[in-house]
Amino acid sequence: MRHQRQWFRTVLVFGVVTASLWATPSVQAQPEPLTVAAANSLKDAFRKVLPLFEKQHTEINVRVIYGPSQTLRNQIEQGAPVDVFLPSLFEEIEQLEKKGLIIQGTKRAYAGTSLVLITSTTLPAPIASIQDLRTVPVRRIAVGDPKSSSVGKVTAQFLKYNKLDAQLKSQYVFGEHSRAVLDLVTKGEAEVGIVYRTDALSNVKIRILDTAPVGSHTPVRYGIATAWTAKNLPGANEFIEFLLTPQIQTTLQEYGFDRVSPEVGTAQQQEVKP
Repeated sequence: MRHQRQWFRTVLVFGVVTASLWATPSVQAQPEPLTVAAANSLKDAFRKVLPLFEKQHTEINVRVIYGPSQTLRNQIEQGAPVDVFLPSLFEEIEQLEKKGLIIQGTKRAYAGTSLVLITSTTLPAPIASIQDLRTVPVRRIAVGDPKSSSVGKVTAQFLKYNKLDAQLKSQYVFGEHSRAVLDLVTKGEAEVGIVYRTDALSNVKIRILDTAPVGSHTPVRYGIATAWTAKNLPGANEFIEFLLTPQIQTTLQEYGFDRVSPEVGTAQQQEVKP
């Protein structure tokens, strides 16, 4: 009898444990989120770059917020939960750094581009170069708003350097960012525009007329840094190192980006004097 009771208890315990295993749903660890605030001009390249990162880092789930660089910087200053900041002008990171709003030792430059004069392929302007802007009448010129976009700030430097601002400012049509300037030109709301080359190459309705010469504006360097509001520091470090790998640098070049020294900073940026 004693052996029967012992056998019964063993069977009962085994049954309870087995039932518990079947009743408990399998729990899988969710990928760690990584919030990336990126300039609008990175959209096309990141459609290819981000899946490559997530494939190599299955434990990280990337969430991207696109917008004008200055707008994103302002949001970070106000405490927006961002892990990695990728503006289209290195200066935006340096402004955060001066306020102690990036993690020290994380800022890098990972790509560059040029400033170009563009027109539409369907309704091209009757000009061929930047110098033609001095003599050939143009009704509307699309430029970035310097109050909201990095391309607007760089364009303002370029126009002032070439002493074109006073002559052309009555013809400006402002776009919030570089992609908005592209839209103004493709829709015929402006005959020409000034944008980053990376943006111009992404639109088949746009033709590049001329490139702003080196020295006429602050060099355009795409930067990256970990924001002070970061919650996924390991993921942020992995993403920064990933962008600097030879594979990704080659991919970025396919989208019109230039290679730059990853250590570009204030001391290496060029002073622009009109």
